[in-house]
Amino acid sequence: MLASILHADLDAFYASVEQRDNPRLRGRPVIVGGGVVLACSYEAKARGVRTAMGGREARRRCPDAVVVQPRMGAYSAASKAVFQVFRDTTPFVEGISIDEAFLDVGGLRKISGTPTEIAVRLRHEVRRRVGLPITVGVAKTKFLAKVASGVAKPDGLLVVPPGGELAFLHPLPVERLWGVGPVTAGKLRERGLRTVGAVARIGEAALVSMLGVAAGRHLHALAHNHDPRAVQTGRRRGSIGSQRALGRRHRTPRELDAVLCGLVDRVTRRMRGANRVGRTVMLRLRFDDFSRVARSHTLPRATANTRTILEALRGLLAVALPMIEERGVTLVGVAVGNLDDTRAVQLMLPFDRDSGAELDGALDAVRDRFGSAAVTRAVLLGRDPGLSMPMLPD
Repeated sequence: MLASILHADLDAFYASVEQRDNPRLRGRPVIVGGGVVLACSYEAKARGVRTAMGGREARRRCPDAVVVQPRMGAYSAASKAVFQVFRDTTPFVEGISIDEAFLDVGGLRKISGTPTEIAVRLRHEVRRRVGLPITVGVAKTKFLAKVASGVAKPDGLLVVPPGGELAFLHPLPVERLWGVGPVTAGKLRERGLRTVGAVARIGEAALVSMLGVAAGRHLHALAHNHDPRAVQTGRRRGSIGSQRALGRRHRTPRELDAVLCGLVDRVTRRMRGANRVGRTVMLRLRFDDFSRVARSHTLPRATANTRTILEALRGLLAVALPMIEERGVTLVGVAVGNLDDTRAVQLMLPFDRDSGAELDGALDAVRDRFGSAAVTRAVLLGRDPGLSMPMLPD
C-alpha cells in the first residue's frame, strides 16, 4: 500500500498573505494583529513571537517587527484560491481549517503519477497560482501525514515511506501526537515519557490509568500509527463561528456586549449566506491564564435570526461574567452548531413572515452591495471591529 494521503498546510498563512501582497514585508518579521498576535511570520517566530501572545510582549521580543492589521477578506480569498488548486489535484479533499486540508491521491497514479510527484506539483501550483508557500506531508494515514507536514515546515515536503512509519514517528517528542497539549504533555513528561516511542512502549492500560479512558486509548492508537480514518469529502461544516482576541486590558460588561454583537452579526450573516440555520449556540472564552471555558444553549428551533441568537448568547455571557471579573478575558468566541439547511426548517403556524428575517435580509443586501461597514449597530460605532477568525470556506 502506497503512502497516498497528503496533508497540505499553508505556512504562517495570514503573515504570508501580507508578505505576498506587500514586497517590503518579505524577509522581515511580521506580526498580524496589534493587541494580541493573531499570526506571525517565521522571521518573527525565530525571535520568540507566538500566536495568541500579547502585543506588548511580542514587540518586546521583536522590536523591529512590522505590525499590520488583519485583512480577513484577503485571507478568505487566498484560502478559496488554494482550495481550488486542491480540487484541481484530486476530487478527494477534506478541508480541516481555512489553511489546511487532507487530500487522497491513491487512485491517481496512472493519470497523475506517484503521490510524491503529485505533492511536488501541488506545492508548485500553489506557489504559481496563489503566490504562497505550502508544506506537504505524505503518509499512509491522516495522522502521520499531518505529523510529517509539521516536521517539514516551513515550505517543505516530507514523505514517510511505507514500512518506515514507526521509525519516523517514535523518536519525535510527545507533543507531536495529535491532541497532546501543554497539560497532557506535562503529565507524560512527569512520568519520563518524552518521546512517542516511550508512550507506545508503556501500553494502553497504563495510559488509561494516567489520562482517562478516551485520551489513553487515543494516544495508544496514535503512538502505534493506528488511524483508520479515510479522507472525507462533501462534508458540510458542523458549525459556523467567529472569535475576537481582546488583549489583556480590562473589559467592562458593556464593552463585552459590543464585542458579542459584532461577532453575532458576522456569524449570522455567514449562516444566511450559506442557507444554514442552527439550534445550538456556543460561547467560548479564554482567560488571562490561557485557560478556556465553553458554554452552550440549545434553542427550541433552528434559526439564523440575529436577534434570537444574540439574546441566547447574552444569557450565556451574563452567567460567565463573575468568572470574567475574577480571571480576566483575552478572547471571546461564538458559534452556532447543529446546522441544517434553511429549507429543512418547518414553518410555525400561522405561517406569518418573520419580520426579523426580513430585517436581517435587508441588512445583508446593503452590506453585500456597499461593504460590511455600510450599516452597523449603534453600540459598535467608533469601536475597533476586532479580529475575526474566518471558518473554512464553503
